[in-house]
Amino acid sequence: MRQDYLQWLEEQKYAEGTQSAQIHRVKKVEEFYGDLEEHFRQNTLQDVINSLQYSVFDERARKPNPSKIVFNGNIRNNLQSYKNAVVRYEKFLGGGFFEREFTSDNVNSDIENQTKQKFSLERDMQSMLRNNITQLDENLRIIDDGAERSVDSGFIDITCEDDEGIVIVELKAGKVDSRAIGQILGYMGDTELEEDRPVRGILIAHDFDKRTKAAARIVPSLELRQYSIEFKFTSLE
Repeated sequence: MRQDYLQWLEEQKYAEGTQSAQIHRVKKVEEFYGDLEEHFRQNTLQDVINSLQYSVFDERARKPNPSKIVFNGNIRNNLQSYKNAVVRYEKFLGGGFFEREFTSDNVNSDIENQTKQKFSLERDMQSMLRNNITQLDENLRIIDDGAERSVDSGFIDITCEDDEGIVIVELKAGKVDSRAIGQILGYMGDTELEEDRPVRGILIAHDFDKRTKAAARIVPSLELRQYSIEFKFTSLE
C-alpha cells in the first residue's frame, strides 16, 4: 500500500477511526491478492473488485465465500467492506476526490477554488450529520462503517437504515439542479438491487431549483431537505 494513502484520507476529512479501518482493509486485501497498485497498473484491479461481490441472493443461497480472503463472520458484510475499501483506494490511485482532482494548468483558478470550497463544505456537512444523524430522522442508523458506500453509479454520502428499509442520504452544498435527482435515484436503484429491501432517499441542499422540486414531487420515495447555517460569535477573554 502506498505510504501517502493516509495523507489522502486525511485530505478527504475522514474520521481517524475510518482512516484506520480503510488502511486495515486495503492491507488485508493485499495480503491475499498482492499489491493493489500493481493490479491498477496492469488493469486487473477490477478483477479483484469483482471477486469481492456477494449479493443478498448469494447469501440466501448460502453460497461460499468467492474471494481469496480468509475471515470469520458474515460473508456479505465483510466482502462489502473490503470491496468499498478497494474501490476507494482505486479512486486514490486514479487521482480522484479532493485535492488530487484539481491539478490541470488549464483549470481556471477561481473555478478550482470554488469547487474545492464546495467539496470541503460538503465534507464538513457529512461529518456533522454523521455525528448527529438522528436530527435528520430519529429512527435512522448509519450502516456504512463511517465512509461512503460504493455502488455501480458512484459513492453514496451516507447509507442508513430504519425499521422500513435502507435510507440513502446525499448532501449538496448550495443550490442544486435536477442532476442531483438523477444521481440519488441511481444510488437508490443500485442499493435496492444489492439489498433487495425497500429504499428511500433524502437529498439535502441549501436550495433546489424548480425542476428539482417538480421531479421530486412524483417520486414518493424521495424527500428533499434544506439545511441552514447558524453563526455564533463569542468574545475573546
